[in-house]
Amino acid sequence: MNTSHEKLRMMIITALFAAIIGILSQLTIPLPLVPITGQTLAVGLAATILGARYGTYSVVLYLFIGAAGVPVFAEMSGGLAKIFGPTGGYLLSYIPTVFITGWILEKTRFTFPIAFIANIIGMMITLTIGTIWLKYAASLTWTAAIASGFAPFLIVGILKALLASWLGVSIRARLASAKMLPKKNISIS
Repeated sequence: MNTSHEKLRMMIITALFAAIIGILSQLTIPLPLVPITGQTLAVGLAATILGARYGTYSVVLYLFIGAAGVPVFAEMSGGLAKIFGPTGGYLLSYIPTVFITGWILEKTRFTFPIAFIANIIGMMITLTIGTIWLKYAASLTWTAAIASGFAPFLIVGILKALLASWLGVSIRARLASAKMLPKKNISIS
């Protein structure tokens, strides 16, 4: 297949994943400071399916769309105030999260066990950066920041990492079989 077609296909898939992140962001369970959302699940899926480069592009596109004011962030919100607000650290953490998760998979194999480990590492990156940002942006103590921005998300984060790994590896294998993605490092075992 010609490279201009491949580039166009990857641009379309990248944009599609930015939209998927925006859609899953609307699945929320409200909590006092930071809601539980489908954003991190979508970021894990982007990393697991697209890898480091295109997964990162999809997250950056999602953040640009939200920063421009389109209500794609949790609870139908958007704008720069959201990015620079108390939960902005979680949003910005998606960039290193998706890159590192995808990079781990590209350097190893796209298998469920490795994807689960990579997604757990990604979850920890998101929670760590988000909690540090929350502490300073909301003028919280470390104890309050950890209690409201880290601890409540551990169990749910593990479940989302499990789901992103299982779905991501399976979808990636199917997309590669359909020649929608390169077959590099594909394995569903």
